[in-house]
Amino acid sequence: MSTGIRVGLIGAGENTRKRHIPGLAAIPGVEIVAVCNRRPESTLAVAREYGIGRQYARWQDVVADPNIDAIVIGTWPYLHCPITIAALESGKHVLTEARMALNAAEAHRMLEAARRHSKLVTQIVPSPFGLTGDSTVREILASGAIGDVREFHVFSLTGALADPEAPLSWRQDDVLSGVNMLTLGILHETVSRWLPPTVQVVAQACAFVPERLDPGSGVRREVGTPDSVQVLTQLAGGARGIYQFSGVTRFGQGTGVRIYGTRGTLHYDLAADRILLSHSAGESKEVSIAGDRAGGWRVESDFVASIRDQSPVRFTDFASGVSYMEFTEAVARSALSHSAVKLPLEEFQSSE
Repeated sequence: MSTGIRVGLIGAGENTRKRHIPGLAAIPGVEIVAVCNRRPESTLAVAREYGIGRQYARWQDVVADPNIDAIVIGTWPYLHCPITIAALESGKHVLTEARMALNAAEAHRMLEAARRHSKLVTQIVPSPFGLTGDSTVREILASGAIGDVREFHVFSLTGALADPEAPLSWRQDDVLSGVNMLTLGILHETVSRWLPPTVQVVAQACAFVPERLDPGSGVRREVGTPDSVQVLTQLAGGARGIYQFSGVTRFGQGTGVRIYGTRGTLHYDLAADRILLSHSAGESKEVSIAGDRAGGWRVESDFVASIRDQSPVRFTDFASGVSYMEFTEAVARSALSHSAVKLPLEEFQSSE
């Protein structure tokens, strides 16, 4: 495996075509040898565009191909769990898109399979938010520059779902996408890199546009996930957090994290990759993300490096994926029950 790595693609959506295919193609010794998309015509189109030799109508046939070393899963979340487990049982490394799975139960099944096949690499495509400034944020927090963390605010306010006539997307179809809401999971993954684990959530959620046109059936139907979510959290150690997410805010939009400490405040504008540090009211100083400390998108090269060198996966391993899947499920449960939900989820503790 130190020389050639043969990759099979299952699902070739936008992120696979934009990032994974060119990223893998740029690595010496890596060859994309097979593809299976949702429909035969799209499979053929991807194969022709990128010069992929073998085309399959069923994802099971890609997994079973003995001439493939690694599987890249670019499907919607509802297939992540079955494909991952089948691929590992067939002796193949796995890189899967986020969201990790439909729910926490599937995520735990994937983690258990990864542990059974511990010599195989299992990686989730990480949240791209905060990768550039990750090392800088870690250094600021470790240095004590803002003191002890008391509170934090995670927010993503967009107008992506503000138009009631916009069609239903897979992200609002819970059968395809699961319990995650908006960008809740992806931004929780980001902030979890820097702060202690969440131990309790209290949430509310709403679908201001409760029905949308389903482009598949041509009829309007109920959306499966909300377009507005607010969450109160408590972390191990006592810090408190607020999550505010909306897809129906036409004005005042933004995406970021503010971390409030006893000595100062860190504000990371995740949309612009700018970090601001404040130590007194009204005074903020931008922190330079130096070239040698700047992170970025290295998903494909990290995946291949882990296969070749057996180096541990950092962004993002399955254990981290399970953590954010439990968080998103806890938020969904709290919003439905109107009560606090503790983490980690109790029903999974006996299996650890």
